Amino acid sequence: MFAKILSDINQPYYKENFPNDGQRFVAWYLRNIHNLDTHETKDCITDGAGDKQIDAVYIDNQSSTVFIIQGKFYGGDTIDAEPLREVLSSWIQIQDLARLQDGANQKLKIKVNEIATALEDDYEVCFELITTSALTNSAQHDLEIFQRELADDETFAANLVVVDNETLKFKYDEALNRNRPYINHEFQLEEGKYMELMIDGTKAVIAALSLRDCVKIPGIKDGSLFRKNVRQSLGAGNKVNKGIARTIKNNAGDFFFLHNGITAICSHLSIHDGILSAKELNVVNGCQSLSTIFGCSESAKKADNAYIMFRFYEISDTERADNISTSTNSQSAVKARDLRSNDKAVLALKKAYEQFYTDGYFVTKRGEKVDTVRYNTAHIVNLTDLGKQLIAWHSQRPNLSYGETKIFDKYFDQLFRREYSPENVQALNVMFSTLYAKWDKDNPMGLNETLLAMKAYAPYHQLYAISVIICEINKMNDSVPSPSAVLQKLKAADLLDTVVETAGICLNMALEAASSEALDNGKMFVPQNWIKSKTSLKDLRMSIKQYLASLRISSKQFLNQLNTALEMSKEDFSSRWTAD
Repeated sequence: MFAKILSDINQPYYKENFPNDGQRFVAWYLRNIHNLDTHETKDCITDGAGDKQIDAVYIDNQSSTVFIIQGKFYGGDTIDAEPLREVLSSWIQIQDLARLQDGANQKLKIKVNEIATALEDDYEVCFELITTSALTNSAQHDLEIFQRELADDETFAANLVVVDNETLKFKYDEALNRNRPYINHEFQLEEGKYMELMIDGTKAVIAALSLRDCVKIPGIKDGSLFRKNVRQSLGAGNKVNKGIARTIKNNAGDFFFLHNGITAICSHLSIHDGILSAKELNVVNGCQSLSTIFGCSESAKKADNAYIMFRFYEISDTERADNISTSTNSQSAVKARDLRSNDKAVLALKKAYEQFYTDGYFVTKRGEKVDTVRYNTAHIVNLTDLGKQLIAWHSQRPNLSYGETKIFDKYFDQLFRREYSPENVQALNVMFSTLYAKWDKDNPMGLNETLLAMKAYAPYHQLYAISVIICEINKMNDSVPSPSAVLQKLKAADLLDTVVETAGICLNMALEAASSEALDNGKMFVPQNWIKSKTSLKDLRMSIKQYLASLRISSKQFLNQLNTALEMSKEDFSSRWTAD
């Protein structure tokens, strides 16, 4: 991986934007593993003088995780414990954000503000030590001690992941969706602790396996054992995983009775002389448990009386295997978004949409694959996207569009438990797709680079801005226009791109005005916090008023065209859906 990455970071983007190979390596990781774009990547880098052993901070709003990244780009085979001690230092400093901010460089000062806001929303913290080498034996020992400290800390939900050369290669291959070698493994069975079954033509084995043997299963460390699991390890800091670790250390004999068990699928199962041979092994439920057992390997090896139940199924049908993976994952908390996928209101909305658009498809489940040959891609909508669009447009709160949890939990009834026409669903889809296409590397709207770094959620402010423009033109400031009526007017006058770009200009103006005001008052301006606050809505409304007012002087003819083309009746407006 060292040679591969060294070649990649010699590309112009890395050379022109980052001063040394250390920063370029971290930037490469953010782009290739976390899948950030060029602007998001630059925004995350904090490395340099005053970085406090923190090379980058990435806040993933979808997984509600703050990633604190430390990179070590070495060509040698191993590294010692010094980088781990640097991570330990950053962990200690994160627990006192005010003090951390005092001595931090400017980029880290801003990120500390973001971290504080995220922690208020109960985000977890994941420290990632990324390196192209492997840890020495002594460093591996220090890692185990450090991970135990994190797991035992009840006041601070955090975990540490070491992404060494082996894991880095796996993550890179995973990101490219490349095929990887399948895992074949043999399990030692104990007399009286297993049984073979045939259920409706499917071979199954139920077995109690010792925790000692679980530590030996390949693919736990790099995650390849869990390729079909709906989620990867949540780390030792996760509440459920802390409980698992405590049971292993304090009550190992009862582990079998306190645990729901592991579900694994294989292409072939056979038992000979007390040995279970499993080919193409995948654990579809139990990633958290096995990762925690592996993390407590020394305790697990000493627990002679500790067992866990395994369910092995011989299944070669990929679709059926995926269905088992989805159905069996309930031990760790499932996101509100996932729980809502089968809600009656969501299914009714899906049915109405697909009946109206017979070539369309309404995606309700995360990771659901859609046959783009069978369905018209212009008529494929997604429940997650729709939730964010609804709260931005109808609730007029794009500052809440950054995360799924509140939308599908706190605000779900307000957003979805009402009749909503398929035409409006599609109109929001079209307008958002049109504006989002302009948030690309060519930056056709001339957006501030800070906005481009917030591509995951700032575009919903632009969608909101379109609705505000329509309201201002029609002098309906306390109402919300019908999306389908707006789209119809925009298309009829060939003004869709024009109004989308106008909304982008106003968003840019609002951000720059807020930044200038903060600097004039000697205050720190944190764009990510501004975009998540109601202040951004007030500023954006003001910039739209100012822009339209300026048209009366600079381009009265264009303003008249807008007023005429976008004039709508009062029946096309409705009350705002309360979301706060």
